[in-house]
Amino acid sequence: MIKVENRDGVALLQLDRGVTNPLSTELLTELRRAVKLAGKDENVKALVLTGTSEKFLSIGFDIPALFPLDREAMRTFFRFFNITAMELFRLPKPTIAAVRGHAVAGGCILALLCDRRFIAEGKTLMGLNEVKLGVPVPCLADRITRDLAGARRAREILEEGEFFPPEHTLAMGLVDRVLPADELLDTAVAEAARLGALPPEAFALIKGEYTREVAAHVEARETAMEQDFLDRWFAPAVRVQLEAAMETF
Repeated sequence: MIKVENRDGVALLQLDRGVTNPLSTELLTELRRAVKLAGKDENVKALVLTGTSEKFLSIGFDIPALFPLDREAMRTFFRFFNITAMELFRLPKPTIAAVRGHAVAGGCILALLCDRRFIAEGKTLMGLNEVKLGVPVPCLADRITRDLAGARRAREILEEGEFFPPEHTLAMGLVDRVLPADELLDTAVAEAARLGALPPEAFALIKGEYTREVAAHVEARETAMEQDFLDRWFAPAVRVQLEAAMETF
């Protein structure tokens, strides 16, 4: 489910679970393992996250697989997603998301976890539509969005749940560059290599200052957020929304 390739010191991680790359426990387990290995491997200087599909980086949580779970099983999945997300976010090496296809909901979160985001020009959409499903955005993604986009635009992104084209995500601060699709991956790898050539100890310390502060914020909120998310996930009206969403998978 995760293809891993070393491109001259850059770990290229590609989500490879069909066209839409829905996020399951199995995919997250492989992603977490790949991130950990990249962090420990002295020959890996930086990481690029992308997908094998040109249509989606990821559609987000695998709702058809998660919908039948009871509350405790869903709690386990949600907690595991957040642990995996935090480990990618705090990786002490440069990370770049190369968004070749739509990155929505959990897929958008994966992109936000990286230090830089490059997106393919055209109809590639990105956004957090959790509010339309009736659930809150996980605390880590909420905080990163506010930091990147600023208070006013973050409220638009989080509270309206729309998907935005590349030019809008660039203007909002969610992505750093919009590139032709055929240049996206090579450019991301080249930029990762450039950042990876910086003194690694200094980079890790500088990145660590920000990620440590965000992690402390999330830790203070994570128990309450988990309860809020589960309460909404199992609310009758939300179950109807989730059933409707499953038709897109």
